[in-house]
Amino acid sequence: MLSLNRIRLRATWLLAPVFLYIARPSAELIVLGVLFAVAGGLIRAWASGTIRKNKVLATGGPYAFTRNPLYLGSFLVGLGLSVAGGSVILAATFVLLFFAIYHPVMRAEERTLEERFGDRFRDYAAHVPLFLPRLRPYRPSEPHATEFMMRRYFSHREYEFALGVAAGFLALVVKMVWF
Repeated sequence: MLSLNRIRLRATWLLAPVFLYIARPSAELIVLGVLFAVAGGLIRAWASGTIRKNKVLATGGPYAFTRNPLYLGSFLVGLGLSVAGGSVILAATFVLLFFAIYHPVMRAEERTLEERFGDRFRDYAAHVPLFLPRLRPYRPSEPHATEFMMRRYFSHREYEFALGVAAGFLALVVKMVWF
């Protein structure tokens, strides 16, 4: 049986041709979509360069605002691509699929973090929202070093995500210009 992680990754690539077929991009919508995607990409990059997966409970950097900055960033990128695609149906489908797939993933990851970090995670989860960010950063009673490090960004291969997003926007520009 396929895991949710594999399903979400494969679904992206399987749905890309359908997305491009339905898309009706315009220059204005591409610019607007790029703004969402850049914001999402920067959040993802910050989170990826901050997290020390399975070693330290990330509570600083973007994790001081939301427990899932990587998914928030992905949402903004996907929303940006959907807006650039110029179809309300695409945007609505994206939002529905995103939450149908990622909400269970976020909850499963929470169970793992609670098992690993116990009361520290429960305290953090009580103060920091699951998805939508809080306005002021969370300050744990026991701060941990969670500074951004470029080597973490590269070791998590976040640049591959950025290249995929750039390819998506390039495909929309090609469709707008030549099709």
